[in-house]
Amino acid sequence: MPEAKIKEKSWSKELEKEAYSKWKEGKLYAFDKNSKKKVYSIDTPPPYVNTPVHIGQATTYVLMDMFARYRRMKGFNVLFPLGLDRNGLPIEMAAEKKFNVKLTETARETFIEYCREVLEASSLESTDSFLQLGISFNSWELGKEIGNVYHTDSDDYRQLTQETFIDMWHKGLIYEDERINNFCPGCQTTLADAEVSYADISSMFNDIIFTVKETGEKIIIGTTRPELVCTCGMVIFNPEDGRYKELDGKHAVTPLFNREVPIKAHPLAEIDKGTGLAMMCSAGDLSDIRFFREMGLVPVIAINKDGTMNEHAGFLKGLKVKEARKAMIEKLKEEGLLVKQTPIIHKTPICDRSKHEIEFISMREYYVKQLDSKDKMRELAAKVHFYAPESRKILLDWIDAVSIDWPITRRRYYATEVPLWYCRKCGEVIVPAKGRYYKPWKENPPVAKCPKCGSTEFKGDERVFDTWFDSSISPLYILKYSRDENFFEKNSPCTLRPQGKEIIRTWLYYTLLKCYLLTGKCIFQDAWINYHIVDEKGKKMSKSLGNGIDPKDVLAKFGAEPFRLWAAVEGNLERDDFRCSFDRIDGAGKTIVKLWNVAKFISMFELDKKVKPSLHELDKWILSELNKMVELANESYENYNFHEPAIQIKHFIWETFASHYMELVKNRAYNQEGKYSPEDQQAAVSTLYNCLETILKLLAPVMPMLCYKLSMDIFGKDVHFEEFPKAGKEYKPPFTTDELLALDSAIWKAKRDKALSLKAEVKEAVLPEQFRAIEKDLCSTHGIKHVEYGKELSVDL
Repeated sequence: MPEAKIKEKSWSKELEKEAYSKWKEGKLYAFDKNSKKKVYSIDTPPPYVNTPVHIGQATTYVLMDMFARYRRMKGFNVLFPLGLDRNGLPIEMAAEKKFNVKLTETARETFIEYCREVLEASSLESTDSFLQLGISFNSWELGKEIGNVYHTDSDDYRQLTQETFIDMWHKGLIYEDERINNFCPGCQTTLADAEVSYADISSMFNDIIFTVKETGEKIIIGTTRPELVCTCGMVIFNPEDGRYKELDGKHAVTPLFNREVPIKAHPLAEIDKGTGLAMMCSAGDLSDIRFFREMGLVPVIAINKDGTMNEHAGFLKGLKVKEARKAMIEKLKEEGLLVKQTPIIHKTPICDRSKHEIEFISMREYYVKQLDSKDKMRELAAKVHFYAPESRKILLDWIDAVSIDWPITRRRYYATEVPLWYCRKCGEVIVPAKGRYYKPWKENPPVAKCPKCGSTEFKGDERVFDTWFDSSISPLYILKYSRDENFFEKNSPCTLRPQGKEIIRTWLYYTLLKCYLLTGKCIFQDAWINYHIVDEKGKKMSKSLGNGIDPKDVLAKFGAEPFRLWAAVEGNLERDDFRCSFDRIDGAGKTIVKLWNVAKFISMFELDKKVKPSLHELDKWILSELNKMVELANESYENYNFHEPAIQIKHFIWETFASHYMELVKNRAYNQEGKYSPEDQQAAVSTLYNCLETILKLLAPVMPMLCYKLSMDIFGKDVHFEEFPKAGKEYKPPFTTDELLALDSAIWKAKRDKALSLKAEVKEAVLPEQFRAIEKDLCSTHGIKHVEYGKELSVDL
């Protein structure tokens, strides 16, 4: 019996370490800046370092790795760096929790030190998990070289963020203004509209009594925000509502605060909502804010940035918003001004990150002009190739929804500082030259005196940039914008932005916007949008539901390869989600066992290169089927579709190749009785090896460690540095695949029906004419002693 080239009895997850350790230590995937190959660049989404990799990230990154590996095999110089996000709120919130402090009550220098301690204590779990998952990043080392690991809180990264601000300042794209903005009391910071989501929250609709000044008439107005009666600027009714036409032009007196406000007809009021009358507060919600702008009303802001009521709230001053609401209701009851309360579910704006209810507070911030670029943004959305195309609508809908310029400054600490100083005497803004990372809150400006008034006293800006202003430079950073202009010009746009659909309106939108404002171009060629990971029942995975799967548990139980194959098989972007369970991952592992056994069987045969093989029609048939797999993989992988090829190649391995071709050809490959010529035998052996080598190449991006191991052991080659297969010579066998599979199955069924072994002899068989060309292989496999040819198959056992 020939001996297999593969020594191990079976594939095990322990074999994965040999591969990924060699890749890391040998720096085999380092980016080659001097290469003549075309660059394929992936703007990878940097995960936060202080949280473990979750199942969604693991899935996204293994799919990204498939894209990278495929493009390398297609001859590209792949730029695939690992970025690690170490900026912003998640780090600050972790510091507050760990050290039991509040940012607003802690000295800045001290709090930044707390953040650094959190980062230093953070394990390298993310990096380790990615390594074990077989991700082929260019480098695992931190540094400024192209392709190296980068940190978003490094001086170099923050410097580039500041330099983009300086460039945009000089382009006239930045301005400062005091406006009512979204404010999160939990995060204690301004939020852009894109950072606000909505939740259905239980609330009360309170009918309260106002008085018409001119007539003394009592009118009833419903509101969910009674604590904001003090900021009411107008009472409105719908112009089509005949009940209130006589009130138009009169004035309402607010309960408890006794302020006189005009009553007017306005289409914003809904006839069938409450009593049809609505009080318009300065900043109750976004519609209030827009209304005040439209009507030219001066807003009264009653909420401080710490979430307490201020002097405009009168007797409510000092109370938290919810406390003030409760106190207002009690006071209205005491005064007989509360008619009734109705429980409702209210669509409420909340902070995307902390989930606190949003308030609206007037603050002075810097803005990026974006309203002027909405038409251009629609053009860019049309220009980017979306995978799947349906995801483009999310971006277009957001562009249509943009109604104010982008507020980019925040009152936090651990983020990139705004690089500006102000003359204390005349207020002149000092904008530094590019070239270094600035910390204006603790450094002197790069000028000795004010260029306008000559004063030598300055105040540094204490604000930091919004996280999206920071993260929107990622493609610029990896392509060396303003660092290596020749490299940037030659290799932009960035080939691919892979990301989740939930941050299309933030990360993708702001990156497209900012990079366009800076370069005048679309920064991405392709955008691949992944979806949510859900459990077997279609429910989104979460800790609170107890249905989450930890990637560390997956790696410990199965290793990376079954998980990667699951991700490819499950990764249909035409669906809204990926279904994940241990059973599904375990199921993918069965194909690994099958491929291992197939490879081990084939490796027992010696390929004699001195003998020229004479292909049989059976060999030509399997090669024609293999060509279909190659064509499908090339076409689909090119469009980031690993789902369809994974399914088809899996079926090819199990059914077409193993169950039929290998069964039909193994007697010729063994040739133990010498019935076949050396040319016939080598035709079988060379075809088996040809199919196996091609299968390993097709699956190398999907299961890199398994294919690496098999390729090295059997062929002595690192499959990842081989050229991706192209379709071979076209063959037209005299029978179809369905016909051959049906023939085999019918003969095996006939034997099973008579409780015979599949090796039992067939005395006589009538075969359809198209199988005459493979008679010898059929007879040898099925034990057929005599053959006749006719229209239909018949078997005499």
